[in-house]
Amino acid sequence: MAEIRMPDVNSMIIAGNLTRDPTFRKTTNGTPVTNFWIASSRKFKDNAGQWRENVCYVGVVAWYKLAETCAESLHKGAAVMVEGELQSRSLRSEDGRNRNIVEIKASRVQFLNKREDAILDEGEPPAAEIAESPIAGSKDSKQEPSSEEADGNNSLKGKFDFGFQDLQL
Repeated sequence: MAEIRMPDVNSMIIAGNLTRDPTFRKTTNGTPVTNFWIASSRKFKDNAGQWRENVCYVGVVAWYKLAETCAESLHKGAAVMVEGELQSRSLRSEDGRNRNIVEIKASRVQFLNKREDAILDEGEPPAAEIAESPIAGSKDSKQEPSSEEADGNNSLKGKFDFGFQDLQL
């Protein structure tokens, strides 16, 4: 009888606000790394019908170009959505104790705040910016034309694109 094996899945998506400014540094071999903490809250009604809030604090680490982008663009209070995988590491604290840390190794960070210096087009807010790790986002760099470019006489040009331009019914 064949052995049943669980698939290897390690994927996280979480949204929240930075609890403090990110810390940027370079490793001894010059690799950029940024660490930051986010607070993600959930509101719910308890058994007495009162609204409560549960806050979860999560550490995030970003590497390479993603680390540089996060360090330049993020600040305390900024809203982000982080996609990545859980990783654990051990370190020795200043008092000599061993500590285990579980954090998210980010492969994609979406900045959810509006850019203050963005020029608004027809009163619309700017699209949220997305920063991806070059390792995790190593898809084919060739982009297909959007539905507006493919159909030149679209009356809603630039307004809506849900990615269903190739759908055939």
